[in-house]
Amino acid sequence: MGPAQLTPLSASSCSLHIAQHLDSATHERVAAGSSQSPRARKKMASKAVTIGDLIHRVASSCLSNRFPANYAISDGSDLDDEDDDPFADFGDAADAQECRRSPDKPAPRPAGAVEEQDEEVRKLKIWEEGEEEKRRNNVSATVVVAAAGEKERVERAGDAEALMAEVFDAVSGVRRAYAALQGAHCPWDPDRMRAADAGVVAELRHLARLRDRFRRSAASSGGRIPRASAQPLREAVAPYEAELDDLRRQLQGKQAEVDGLKEKLATATSRRNARLHPSKKHHHIAAATDGAPTAELFVACAEQARAATRGFAAHLLHLLRAAGLDPAAATRSITKIPVNSSPHLAGHALEAHATAVLLGGFEHESFYLDGSLSSLLDPAAFRRERYAQYRDMRGMDPGELLGVLPTCAFGRYAAAKFASLLPPRVEEAVLGGEHREAGNGAHPRTPFYGEFLRAAKAVWLLHLLAFALEPPPSHFEAGRGAEFHPEYMESVVVAGRGTGPGTAGMVVGFAVAPGFKLCNAAVVRARVYLVPRGSRQ
Repeated sequence: MGPAQLTPLSASSCSLHIAQHLDSATHERVAAGSSQSPRARKKMASKAVTIGDLIHRVASSCLSNRFPANYAISDGSDLDDEDDDPFADFGDAADAQECRRSPDKPAPRPAGAVEEQDEEVRKLKIWEEGEEEKRRNNVSATVVVAAAGEKERVERAGDAEALMAEVFDAVSGVRRAYAALQGAHCPWDPDRMRAADAGVVAELRHLARLRDRFRRSAASSGGRIPRASAQPLREAVAPYEAELDDLRRQLQGKQAEVDGLKEKLATATSRRNARLHPSKKHHHIAAATDGAPTAELFVACAEQARAATRGFAAHLLHLLRAAGLDPAAATRSITKIPVNSSPHLAGHALEAHATAVLLGGFEHESFYLDGSLSSLLDPAAFRRERYAQYRDMRGMDPGELLGVLPTCAFGRYAAAKFASLLPPRVEEAVLGGEHREAGNGAHPRTPFYGEFLRAAKAVWLLHLLAFALEPPPSHFEAGRGAEFHPEYMESVVVAGRGTGPGTAGMVVGFAVAPGFKLCNAAVVRARVYLVPRGSRQ
């Protein structure tokens, strides 16, 4: 180095370098002595180290080592500061050099320790890679879930917008329909009123379906279901209930008209019978004053039963025609009686069939519905009970009675007789299967079944009155091909007693209704349909 790069050394720096070189010299001597023979080591140990040797070593070290690059020559005011010591780095370098020279440096680590450390490093690297992979997977899953949620939210928003658009359209439709309904009021137009009312109901139903759709979507998405402002089912059924009430009122009016016409017909029939049989005109008064069943009362009741059966047969024939069936063919299918195209013949055949069904088992006290023998155990009490039942039931409506007591004795009788009245195919074609429940013991409230109940009630009252008499009347029936006897038979075609031009050469074609013989020798003549002798009919 040139003179410009040198600077005077402080006393402390010189002392430090002298101590370091003294230690270095001592170590060299020790190292040299360990490598020489004992004699040489003894000679070296006896050699003294002078202060001159030390000075020489320090000067040589200062000249042979460069100053640090960041050292700058400064004035003498900072020379005594330990932080600005220019030989600090030199001392550190000398220490590092002495450490490299020192024979006491640590020995290298064994091979097993190196392999264990490498194994730990490898395991740490594998663990870090696994954690990184998990972190990437979690990030990917989070991204996928977020994308799916965003897609579902977009779809739900689209569905909600579509639903709201439909709701607005439905509300507009309701307003238009209601405006049409208001327009039908003035001027008053019943046809337009019905059409507009149907339009309003249709629009309201559409709006109710949209409401139900919104509730289902809210429930399926886990949201809160809005509270219903009213019962949906009741709102949907309300128009039908109003229409049903209106139909019921109309039906009640029609039924009142029918009842009035039937009363007029019964009155006219009673007057005709009174003119034909003057001895029967006071039978109701006699029964009321006596308070006991009489033969005259039984005869009048038998006429009422026959009239009710004829009315039911006429109603059935009307239904066969209304169903589009051939009356003659349908009657032959029902009655097994050869019937031609004559409408009167079909009506009489149906009356004969209905009478045979309703009076089947008339000779038994319960129509063979059960094995009761009360009439044999206590005949007098049984007759009183039957007459009391007759008086109680005479003024009752059969439909109302079966509505309260559907499984009473009369209810079981009506259900059993109705089940055997029509073949299944004819019943399906004429009634449409609406009376199937009658076969299970139920009693449908239909006009046809109501007509049947009136005929069944008349026969049931006749049966009660017959077993209230002492002795009970016996019944008889004319067979096919039998000779006509006017004392015991009544022709449904030719009226009158005895043989005349209308009944000469005529025989019984089929029996329409049986006859009865009472205890006072009175006879209720059997009704028969006469045909010419030798006729195939």
